[in-house]
Amino acid sequence: MLKKRSFSLSRHRTSVALEEEFWAILDEEAKRAGLSLAAFVSGVDKARGERPLASALRLAALAAAESRS
Repeated sequence: MLKKRSFSLSRHRTSVALEEEFWAILDEEAKRAGLSLAAFVSGVDKARGERPLASALRLAALAAAESRS
């Protein structure tokens, strides 16, 4: 099931819908980095290039999960 969260990125509001499992990993990674989830998402947003934000967040979550195993 998708869960939608809203953020302010580059001075505008945006919403992202991801599966709860991805949000759980992203929440954990933000905490590990000492960042709020919004700050973590902002970092992913700045580095994503032309990739859609939802895709970039999923890839960040997968990379984080892979690095833990």
